[in-house]
Amino acid sequence: MTFSSVIFLFVFLPVTFVLYCICTKNSLRNILLVTASLIFYAFGEPAAVFIMIISVIINYFLGLAASGEKHAKPAVFAAVLLNIGLLLAFKYTGFFASLLNDILPVNIPVPRIRLPIGISFFTFQGLSYVIDVYRDKKSVQKSLMSVLLYISFFPQLIAGPIVKYHDIESQLHKRELTADRVARGVNRFITGLGKKVLIANQMGLVADTVFTLDADKLGSGAAWVGAVCYSLQIFFDFSGYSDMAIGLGCIFGFDFRENFNYPFSAGSMQDFWRRWHISLSTWFKEYVYIPLGGNRKGKIRTDINKITVFFLTGFWHGANFTFIVWGLLHGFFLLLENHGIIPSKSKKLRPFLHIYTLLVVVVTFVIFRADNMTQGLKLIADMFSFRSYDNAADHTVFALLNPLVTVSFIFGVILSTPVVPKIKEKLSGTKAMPAAGYIGYTGTLVIYALCVLSLISSTYNPFIYFRF
Repeated sequence: MTFSSVIFLFVFLPVTFVLYCICTKNSLRNILLVTASLIFYAFGEPAAVFIMIISVIINYFLGLAASGEKHAKPAVFAAVLLNIGLLLAFKYTGFFASLLNDILPVNIPVPRIRLPIGISFFTFQGLSYVIDVYRDKKSVQKSLMSVLLYISFFPQLIAGPIVKYHDIESQLHKRELTADRVARGVNRFITGLGKKVLIANQMGLVADTVFTLDADKLGSGAAWVGAVCYSLQIFFDFSGYSDMAIGLGCIFGFDFRENFNYPFSAGSMQDFWRRWHISLSTWFKEYVYIPLGGNRKGKIRTDINKITVFFLTGFWHGANFTFIVWGLLHGFFLLLENHGIIPSKSKKLRPFLHIYTLLVVVVTFVIFRADNMTQGLKLIADMFSFRSYDNAADHTVFALLNPLVTVSFIFGVILSTPVVPKIKEKLSGTKAMPAAGYIGYTGTLVIYALCVLSLISSTYNPFIYFRF
């Protein structure tokens, strides 16, 4: 079940919300949300529910141990082994088996293990809980139900954002249900739904076509179309999902932190990672980079720590060298900026730095999306070959650029910049603000209607981050 599915929009969410309103105590609401979350997860992964529940129970007891003095450090060590081990077993066993077969004269059977949806997220949240309890003993949860709700809560269960325990600890027991919160949550949810259905899906149709064609037969124009469309697709797909998760959290009384802040307006790679997938970058900063020593142990150690984080960031996305290379390339450009080789803080060069950042992001996303390094490198070579082919492959790509896709592309480019916040800022405090508010809510209703029409008439509705 996805947020943009008909059954979620018209059955699951309304029923859950009505029952939530009927319940008056937070303890009953927590039980309801846990039950709803398990049903939500079981809808697509019935067997994986037991894996998640077992993981939660073990993390709960490890949290209790981490809140004491005698077994605190062993509990954290066990939590790392459990959560990272679970992730490695399900996500990377086949990758390591294939790698050993390629390197050594062995023939290890490569297992085909079905990857539980959302395992990259709920394992990180389980680890976050134990570490946060270790750091602050008083934050331990005596209630297993509360820990289960924190980890399994359906808005952020499948594809994030990664919610750190200390960010919502107090909200597990005390939160409000108000008309204002519900209105804000619904508005945010529909905004994300529009990003996903009206922009990401349209960009995805073009990007998927380009990446399924023979790279040797693509012209430079078609390759750039595919690269740019995929960059817009992954941004609006994931930021749209994050908006929906934040909106749903708001409806049920939870405040999740922002996960995106217009990353395509960044003027450096360092700035890009302050704006892109913020929950993942801050998770690695708090639980990996700082424990490794951060920037406190000299320049060389700092560089090693940063490269380690970006290696893990790439590898976290999947068992493929394309993700590892993508992460390392981002880390490499970040180091160039930190050492002043790329003058990322120069105000005079700001326009050129913005272009440089966009180029790095778009080009490296080609490797991220490619099935393998060979395909990725061929497509990048096509992009910079500046050759034009007049063949079936190019015609196939450009034939997809119909008026609907073109309009979606234009809106995608506009909305990937902070135009809307700037307009709101200028209107704030003026007489036009109330009218702008009504126009905004009317626009939200129009977006919702268009999304419903699109979902009913189309079967193309993937979520990119489900695969991670």
